[in-house]
Order: sequence, then C-alpha cells, then structure tokens
Amino acid sequence: MPHALTIRHKKAKPGQPAPYYPLHLKLIPKPTPGPGHVLVRIHAAALNHRDHFIRQNLYPSISFEAPLFSDGYGVVEALGPDCTNPGLLNQPVILTPCRGWASSPDGPEDWAEFATIGGVEPHVTRGAAQNYCVVEEGEVEVCPPHLSAVEGAALPSCGLTAWRAFFVKLGENAQAGRNVLVTGIGGGVALQVLQFAVAVGCDVFVTSSSEAKIAKARALGAKGGVDYKSDEWPKRLAGLLPAERPYLDAVVDGAGGDIVIRSLGLLKPGGVISCYGMTVAPVVMDWPMQAVLKNIELRGSTLGSRDEFAEMVRFVGERGIRPVVSRTVKGLDVTTCQAMSAL
Repeated sequence: MPHALTIRHKKAKPGQPAPYYPLHLKLIPKPTPGPGHVLVRIHAAALNHRDHFIRQNLYPSISFEAPLFSDGYGVVEALGPDCTNPGLLNQPVILTPCRGWASSPDGPEDWAEFATIGGVEPHVTRGAAQNYCVVEEGEVEVCPPHLSAVEGAALPSCGLTAWRAFFVKLGENAQAGRNVLVTGIGGGVALQVLQFAVAVGCDVFVTSSSEAKIAKARALGAKGGVDYKSDEWPKRLAGLLPAERPYLDAVVDGAGGDIVIRSLGLLKPGGVISCYGMTVAPVVMDWPMQAVLKNIELRGSTLGSRDEFAEMVRFVGERGIRPVVSRTVKGLDVTTCQAMSAL
C-alpha cells in the first residue's frame, strides 16, 4: 500500500513552549482520480522552511491529516473522467504549490480562498509527501525536459516566489544592464532570483555571511558580493558597482530588518526594494524619511498566481535553468530534496 508522511499532534506541557510535532508515516489506500483530476505518482518532493514552521506550530491552518510538502515532481499515471487534456497521461509534471490565485497581478482574487498545499487545511489530500497524489488537471505543469526529478521538485515554491519578487515587482528594473542586489544568497528563493536575473542580463550583486557562498554565487553569474555581517558592506558594495552605472536599480530581499537603511545610499532615486520575507525582523522594518524623500519603493511579494507559475516554468524550460539542490535523501520510496539553504 502507498504511504503518506504527516505530523502527529502533541500537546505542550504547562509552562513549556509549543511542541515540535513528530512525523508520522502511515499507510493509505491508493487514490482514484475523480472528474477533472489526475493521479500523479510522486518521484521527488522538496523540503521548504514552511515545513519546519508547520512542525513548530508557526504556520496557519495546520493539518494533522494532510501529507506534508508543497513541492513535488511525479508522473501522471491516470486521468479521471472529464479530463480535457489527455496528453498529460504518462507525462512528468510538477505540482502547483498553492490554490486560490488565478491571475491577478495584485494578489489573490479572494484571500479567504488562497492557501498552499501540503500539511495544511483545507487541502487535506494534497501534498507531495506521499506515493500518489490526486490533483486537479489544471494544477500541474509539464516539467521542462532538461530537469531531473529532484530539480523539478525543487522548483515550484522557490521558483514562483522568485519569479514574482523579481519580474513582477521589479518591473522595468528586471532587464539587461540593471544593477540588482540579492540579499542572503544561499537560500532557495535568493538563488532562483540570481538565476533569473543573470538569464536576462542584469548585473547581480549578492550578500552573504559566507565567502564560500559568495564564490559559488559568482560561479552562477553574480558580479560580486559582500559580507553582510560587516558594518562596511554598503561601502564595499559601492566599490564593486560599475563606473558607468555606480548605483543599484533594485534590491530583492528576504531578510527585512535594516535593509532599507543599509541600501538607501546605494539605490537610485525611485529605486525598488522587493521584499519576500523577514527572517531577520519578522515584525518591523525600518523606514526612514530619507527613503520617502528619495522616492524609494518598498514592494511586498509572496508566492504568485497560477498564470505566473506557468510563465515561470516556461522560462526555466526556455533558458535551461537548473535549480540548485544541496542534498537528497531517500525515503517513502521517493527522493526528498532540500533546496533551501542550497549553498
């Protein structure tokens, strides 16, 4: 019988922090696709930070029944009644990581209907940590043929988040010749932003606390990088910028904190900061009056729409981009790949 990986409920003891929910491997019946659905045999699944948050009770709408993991690669083994795309049968596909956001460039059409899959309500049967997954036929994309199963599984959430944070939020700054800073290189989203930006000809600069990660980012096409733990990093970055364009056009950031203050002197008037996370300061970001006077724009970004997901997958296929994967482990008769902190 097939297996599914979920979490098991565990009560916190009085006076102690919330529990770290244990994993639970259970046998489940092989599902049958209903009308308009497809049966996907999962070959690889990716681990994201959200899965750690789920186990720590730090993510909304946690489910103890839903298989974990929002990102997966598999092969379509069966079509349900009324499917309109018979060509999906036997095709390698990747799962869309969220539901309830069709095409609006501003955000989900109805936030009450928006949710990720994997380990959460209301999508209790959808998640990549199982041998078989039944999903709507419109919620898969044929995987670009140059990607392996592991690379395909590593793409969905990181790729979609990076696509929106870079192409949608940076607008005209996401083009050849623009100087873009990507903070915290080594994380899955940051790496995808780097690859997208290099692919369109941006001059990309990075920050990291690891010289090894900066060196690997250069190998992927970055022009240079600086150690963000140094108080002098803005000055050092200024020295790396090209003489003919000695400023940043945009910043793509997943840390928050003082990024506005630290990058303010480097950004051009009207420059854009695209923020997709706040790992340093999850509640407050500094926003000085100098940023207002310089017309700096701070734009929030999270995941993306179904249309943006299709655009991202198509771009990856056309440009031959391969997600960076740090390691793989065997389990559940599938390969689970960890793409976050990939360097």
